[in-house]
Amino acid sequence: MIVVTGATGQLGQLVIQHLLKSLPASEIVAAVRNPEKAASLAAQGIQIRHADYDQPETLLKAFAGADKLLLISASEVGRRLPQHRAVIEAAKAAGVGLLTYTSLLHADRSPLPLAKEHLETEQLIAESGIPAVLLRNGWYSENYLASVPTALQYGVLLGSAGDGRIASAARVDYAEAAAAVLTLENQAGKVYELAGDTAYSLAELAAAIARVSGKNVSYQNLPEAEYRKVLLDAGLPEGLATLLAESDTGAAKGGLFDDSHQLSELIGRPTTNIDKQLEVAV
Repeated sequence: MIVVTGATGQLGQLVIQHLLKSLPASEIVAAVRNPEKAASLAAQGIQIRHADYDQPETLLKAFAGADKLLLISASEVGRRLPQHRAVIEAAKAAGVGLLTYTSLLHADRSPLPLAKEHLETEQLIAESGIPAVLLRNGWYSENYLASVPTALQYGVLLGSAGDGRIASAARVDYAEAAAAVLTLENQAGKVYELAGDTAYSLAELAAAIARVSGKNVSYQNLPEAEYRKVLLDAGLPEGLATLLAESDTGAAKGGLFDDSHQLSELIGRPTTNIDKQLEVAV
């Protein structure tokens, strides 16, 4: 039995849909904070279990009988470590055979501040003694595609990544990789550095937006603090604005680049080219 945490989230739902291609629904458990939001999964025959990272007492029941567990990292930056610790402790108590964790690309040497909680979680997993596999996910292309409408409106794509190369991939690519690992044998101890096959700078992304849309779009590089202010003025929550600005600065230092092609090897196909996603986004 495979348990997927955060199963109603964007990544979790995609993972489950890929698992259903090779496993019966009866072998998949969706562990969710709000079971009422999992009606569509329940309708597919998937067992729904209440699992709240902030309510450790729910986790042991949610993980009971699990052969494999996918821990999708919590979304609340700054609160992840205690939440992940609760999951890891419950997984150990439940006798989970394999713990799979969605970490961050090159978490052990990443310049992104975001890496700290991921690396600390990896250390907790190692200390727990649970057989584990790490999926160090790179940047989701969707993180930048969200900026396309504004770039088209004003003719400029803003950021603070400089000339940094970004090897992003579509969320569905990472979901397919997670599903693959969960259904393969002999995965314990493996660490996957997952990123897109092709990389681009934000200037190149702006050029691609212009090419696909037929409109003039250029890239304007800003200091991190100024870019963060732009994001705040646009209405983004403070935490998200800080995360995006810091991540761009990390990209400028090579933090979002990888050319090992482990992701495409794992899913058995090329990763989704961002140009194809742009054709839909514009």
